[in-house]
Amino acid sequence: MDSNLIRVSAPFTFEPNNYLITKSRKSNRLSSFSQKKPFTLSFKLGNNKARNGVAFDESAYEAERLSMDAKARDLMAETSKRETESGAEDDPKSWKWIIRKRIWDLMEVQNIAQNPRPVHHRIPNFVGASVAAKNLTGLEEFRVAGCVKVNPDSPQKQVRLLTLSGGKKLLTPQPRLRTGFFSVLDSSMLSPSTINEACTSVGVAKYGKQIGLDEIIKVDLIVIGSVAVNPKTGARLGKGEGFAELEYGMLRYMGAIDDSTPVVTSVHDYQLVDDIPVEKLLIHDVPVDIICTPTQVIFTNTTIPKPQGIYWDKLSPEKLGQIRILRELKGRIEQETGKEQICGPSEKLPPMAKRRR
Repeated sequence: MDSNLIRVSAPFTFEPNNYLITKSRKSNRLSSFSQKKPFTLSFKLGNNKARNGVAFDESAYEAERLSMDAKARDLMAETSKRETESGAEDDPKSWKWIIRKRIWDLMEVQNIAQNPRPVHHRIPNFVGASVAAKNLTGLEEFRVAGCVKVNPDSPQKQVRLLTLSGGKKLLTPQPRLRTGFFSVLDSSMLSPSTINEACTSVGVAKYGKQIGLDEIIKVDLIVIGSVAVNPKTGARLGKGEGFAELEYGMLRYMGAIDDSTPVVTSVHDYQLVDDIPVEKLLIHDVPVDIICTPTQVIFTNTTIPKPQGIYWDKLSPEKLGQIRILRELKGRIEQETGKEQICGPSEKLPPMAKRRR
């Protein structure tokens, strides 16, 4: 199927059930972002197969990851049911869960969902994800990028692979930030036989170099997973845990990104929606500049402000207590400013993994 390139510069008539209409590709276009020179990281990536003399146990790592993911999805299911059944118009979360459930249900019913299934309470994998990834890596913004931050979810695995096989640095977060912060992978430190594995959670743990808040790094492009996205505004919904927003906020603090850093998402055409109300978005919600589907590339020209950092009043004490890197960042900011950063209301969270060091 041919892919098509469109730039959305003004509101257009959007038919929710008519996503696959094709448009002719523009042969010449100008990037809406300043083109940066590729950034070269100076550190050497080490193989993490053994730390402190202890061999890396792949099976145990993956089993624990899957167990924690299952518990997180169970809790999200409870939250989704509670929020959608409440249906309160003034509830800042219920409308998001209603849209998420509609998209998850649609993808399963239309059989466009890919494993892992069911796709509910995940960044959903979809038929054509590899084609969407190819469209994404055809962007000028991707071509000139030296370091690309990509989410760790299944539909973006091909993006991670094409990033590394294209000779770029890959920055990817630890799953749910529970084992650390970010890991950087460099294709020059990988062999043809390990580059595919390096795109998985286990591979990132084995071959990636973990970094901290003091790392000097410049990210040229952010690839983010989505459950639903509005092509007219760039408004996006994730799966509901808020980790993409936390990762974005921490990278802003580090100076690794700024307002000009392009944010791209890859989704199925059925994940395009027209009913995400911009006025109901929260200050930490991350909008997208470019949407890549299996059939088209959309430049949203979003006017939604990008988050400037971590908004502590939106962060629960429970989540703060579970994520060490957030506690470290909070302590630094409080020391720098001399002001206490007050957290938001409490929430119920699933238990976190306790990693052996």
